[in-house]
Amino acid sequence: MRWRAAGPGNAWTIALHRYPEEADEAECPVYASWVARALERGVYLGFLAFTEEGGVVAGAGLTLLEWGPSRGDPQPYRARLVNVWTHPDWRRQGLAREAVTACLEAARQRGVTRLSLGTSVMARGLYARLGFEASATEMTLVL
Repeated sequence: MRWRAAGPGNAWTIALHRYPEEADEAECPVYASWVARALERGVYLGFLAFTEEGGVVAGAGLTLLEWGPSRGDPQPYRARLVNVWTHPDWRRQGLAREAVTACLEAARQRGVTRLSLGTSVMARGLYARLGFEASATEMTLVL
């Protein structure tokens, strides 16, 4: 197993991690195009685990958001953890933890102090063990 940073050539693979269901297939080209550009601009950081044969078995990404300094936090960026994925045959071997840890280290290296994520029930324990806390204050509006 070897880990490496994702590049624009990995955008389609990352899109498939985000949209693995056939019902979402139409979303992949648009997302892959965005990921490729975001990787080039340095606002998306991705990490992928490859087998010796070259297949991707796990990955995660970090989207850097220009947030602006706020009260008590002079750092202008925040980050969102996205696209955490492990191939079903490789689950429960610590790969998701390694991928998320790589993202957290990339955030630290850039001085990012605040991260958020959306999660499934299955993954909540992993994120809690890594220090993430649930929030009851988030609200959203779709325009």
